[in-house]
Amino acid sequence: MRNKSVTYVVQAAVIAALYVVLTLLANALGLSSYSIQVRFSEALCILPFFTPAAIPGLWIGCLTANLMTGAIIWDIVFGSIATLIGAVGTYLLRKHKFACTLPPVIANMVIVPWVLRYGYGFKTVYNGVDWSIPFNVVTVGIGEIISVCILGSLLLKVLNKYRNVIFRGNE
Repeated sequence: MRNKSVTYVVQAAVIAALYVVLTLLANALGLSSYSIQVRFSEALCILPFFTPAAIPGLWIGCLTANLMTGAIIWDIVFGSIATLIGAVGTYLLRKHKFACTLPPVIANMVIVPWVLRYGYGFKTVYNGVDWSIPFNVVTVGIGEIISVCILGSLLLKVLNKYRNVIFRGNE
C-alpha cells in the first residue's frame, strides 16, 4: 500500500515539474500567453488517461507555471482551475482515446477568454461591438487544439506503447 502511495506522489510531482519546464520553454519562445496559447505543457493534459496522479500533478504544475510566468491572480486561480477541470474530464473519459483530449480544450475555451478579457483587458471591438469573449474562445480553442488534440494525441500514442512500464499499477 505504501509503495503505491509513493508512486502516486512521485508521478504527480514529476508531471508538475514537466508541466512547469514545458511552460517556461513555451514562454521563452513567446507561445504560452495571450490570446493564442500554444503551451507544450498542455499536451500533458492527456496523462490522466494513464494515471489519476496526473490530476494533481497538472493542477500544481499549471499553478506553479502561472506563478513563475508573472500571470495575474485571476489567471493563476482560474487558469489552474481550467486545467484541473480538464484533467478530471480526461480521467473520466479515459476509455475513449480521442474524446479524452476534449475536456482540457473545452475547459480552457470556457474559462480563459473571461480571464483574458476582464483580467488582462484584452478587448476586441469591431463595428462598435465588443467581440472579445467570442474572439478569445476561438483563439484559445485553436491553441488548445494544437496543444492537446494534436500534440497530446501524439504523446498519448507514444506513451500507450510503454504504459505497462511507465504507469504500471495505475488504474
